[in-house]
Amino acid sequence: MSTEGWFRKKVTFPDKATGQSSATVPVGLAVKCVKCSTILFNRDFDKNLRVCTKCGHHSRLTSAQRIEFTVDENSFEEFATDLTSVDPLNFPEYAEKLSASIKKLGSGEAFRVGFARIGGNRCILGVSEFAFRGGTLGSVVGEKIVLAMEAGARLGLPVVLFTASGGARMEEGLIALMQMAKTSAAAALLAKAKMPLIIVLADPTTGGVLASYASLGDILISEPGAYIAFAGARVAKQAQTQKLPDDYQTAEYRLAHGQLDLIVQRREMPTVLGKLLSLLCPKTDEILSTNAENGNHVNGSSGSGGPDVNDSQQLAQVVVEESL
Repeated sequence: MSTEGWFRKKVTFPDKATGQSSATVPVGLAVKCVKCSTILFNRDFDKNLRVCTKCGHHSRLTSAQRIEFTVDENSFEEFATDLTSVDPLNFPEYAEKLSASIKKLGSGEAFRVGFARIGGNRCILGVSEFAFRGGTLGSVVGEKIVLAMEAGARLGLPVVLFTASGGARMEEGLIALMQMAKTSAAAALLAKAKMPLIIVLADPTTGGVLASYASLGDILISEPGAYIAFAGARVAKQAQTQKLPDDYQTAEYRLAHGQLDLIVQRREMPTVLGKLLSLLCPKTDEILSTNAENGNHVNGSSGSGGPDVNDSQQLAQVVVEESL
C-alpha cells in the first residue's frame, strides 16, 4: 500500500454486535456495508459495481456511476443540461440548498437525460441523481423526463429511465405535484408512438414518482432489495388498519405480487436491458438513418419491427434466462 494512506485522517468502524471499535482505516480507503456492516476496500467495492461481496446488498449509485455501469463505453450524450431549478414559492432556504447541491455534485439538477447505447442498441436514457435533493421530482426534473419521452416518440427510440427518488419536491408545492400529471401524459404520448418505456426502479423509489411515470413503464425492473413504496415506513405504519408483512415495501414483495416484471442483479443489468431493447426495437438504427436522409423527424409509430409489449413479465423472464 502507498505510504500516502499512512498520513490520512483515520475513521473508526464500530462492530455491529458489540458496539465496540473494530477497525481504524484511512478515510476513503474503505467503506462499511450498510446492511451487514462488513468493511470493504473501496477499490474492490467499485470493481464489484458497489455491491457488497458478502451479503449482496446493492448500494445507491450516483448518476455518473449508474451511467458508467450501464451504457456502452463513451456512448452517453447528455442533453437539456442548461435547465436549472428556480425558487418559485420563495421557500425558506431553498435557493441556498439548490446552490449547495449544484456546487457539491457539479450537476444542475436531480435527473440527467441523453442519448445512449446499451448492448449496441440506441435508446434515450434518463438517470436519477438521488444525492441531489433526494432525487425529488420538481419542475426541471419533470421537464427533463418529458423531453426524454418526447425525443423517444419523435425519433422512434425506446426510453429507459432509472428512478431513485423521495417523491415530489415539497419546496415547489403544487408545481411539483403537477409534474406527476405532466410525466404521465408524456408516457401516454410515447405509448401512442408505439415506443417502449422501460423503468428501472432503484433504491429508493417512493412518493409521487412511484405514483406517476415510474409505474407506467411497459416493463418494470428493479434491483435486489430496492425500497419501493408510496409512503415511508413510519407514515405507512400510522395509516395501517391491518398488519402487513415486514417486507411489503421491497422489490421482492412487489415481484411476487405482480407489481414488477423482473429483479435484475446490477452486473446483469446491461445485458438484460440490451436484449430487451433488441427484441422491442431491433431496427432503431435503420429508422434513424432513414429519417436523417429524409431530413424528417418521426413519431416512431411504424417500422419499429419489435413485438408488442403485452405480457411484459413473461418477455422479461425469457430475456434474463437467455442472458444467464
